[in-house]
Amino acid sequence: MNTRFRQYWQQLQESLWFVPGLMVLTSFGMAYGLVEFDATTNWQGAKRYPFLFGNGADGARGMLSAIAGSMLTVATLAFSLTLATISQVSSQYSPRVLRNFMRDRVNQVVMGYFVSVFAYCLIVLGTIRGTDEIKFVPATAVLVGLLLALGGVAALIFFIHHIAESLQTGTIVQRVFQEIDHAIIDLFPEQFGQPIDDPAKAKAALAYADEQVGWQPVLSKKTGYLQQINTEELLNWAKRHRVVLRIERPMGAFVGNGTVLFSVRSGMERPDPTEVDWPDDLMNYVSIGRHRNIEQDVGFGIQQLVDITLKALSPGINDTTTAIMAIDYLGAIGERLAKREFPARLRSDGQHLRVLVRADDFESYMRLAFDLPRINAKGNFAVFRRLLRALALVASAACSRDRLPVLREQASLLLTYAKETLTTDYEKKQVQELYKKLMETWP
Repeated sequence: MNTRFRQYWQQLQESLWFVPGLMVLTSFGMAYGLVEFDATTNWQGAKRYPFLFGNGADGARGMLSAIAGSMLTVATLAFSLTLATISQVSSQYSPRVLRNFMRDRVNQVVMGYFVSVFAYCLIVLGTIRGTDEIKFVPATAVLVGLLLALGGVAALIFFIHHIAESLQTGTIVQRVFQEIDHAIIDLFPEQFGQPIDDPAKAKAALAYADEQVGWQPVLSKKTGYLQQINTEELLNWAKRHRVVLRIERPMGAFVGNGTVLFSVRSGMERPDPTEVDWPDDLMNYVSIGRHRNIEQDVGFGIQQLVDITLKALSPGINDTTTAIMAIDYLGAIGERLAKREFPARLRSDGQHLRVLVRADDFESYMRLAFDLPRINAKGNFAVFRRLLRALALVASAACSRDRLPVLREQASLLLTYAKETLTTDYEKKQVQELYKKLMETWP
């Protein structure tokens, strides 16, 4: 899929108008189809129940008018509730989690349902004729409008329940966790070609890629955050031109107009750098937007949980329970990362080095997850203990002993900061004893 198209598609998915708009268009088609059905057939099924919409055209008009007015009122209520929820989440948790509410499919469908029923009733209402010369009441279409109105009652009840459920801390944090977990499964740059497994080839390729001469820069033509890279197309481009690409910015980095985003050099199988040539559309293989995206950027997901923790620990909110919940999920994310082998930075097409990727490693993720919560947990006994337990959870899942030093460093910094900021000897003793107990169980 074209990178620019994927970016537009993602923006549509995160909008509050796209799904409702599609549903309104569908309601137009359904209204037209049912009216045409009533006009061209002699089916008497719906006409056997005139008591459902009164006597003739006047009764049908009155019922559809009432349904249309009530659906528009409920649609306004639904949009108001959604905007109020977004405002509350932004102030209480973090502005970074707003996109989860914007792209919530339940909210989009329910709001679209109310608006589309309103549009349906207007279309059908315009086809009713009650004069002496022309009498036409689309009985089936009117009956379907009544059924849609009854469905709107159920949709409203479900929507209010969903909004209340969405505001719970556990729901918000778990949604962020699920997005991160999905991104970890396809951790960037795993899908970017193939790793170079042979140690000798990897050493030679790394030395070749780290040389400072022969590289020609490719400048960004946009300003924003690096959201996605079309790995398949970019690798095919490098293979087609027999060049090596060095991605100069990590995923999620901010780039400005004129920032060096790529460096290009002739491949190892073709050492003459003067033959390097590339088209002007290389930037079409990357997506640069106004905000970060979690799809290829695990760090952004971790940052959301960290933001929730920091907001909960702020003096204006001071919600220790929410902070502890977010820390628990940070520990779960660390556990997932500790179990996983990270993709190699050197990517090949199966034969030759093609791409050198800048990507965060396990140490970077752990510092992102635990540095700021530790600093902002100043004097909070419960948060210090939970941070230690989260680090212990990550350490217990580490697939390599090389990952333990950064965890020990974090635990040591945590203990030192706890001794400096806790006010009572009892709290200091409890944290120190937990630290010793957990250190004994670490691999």
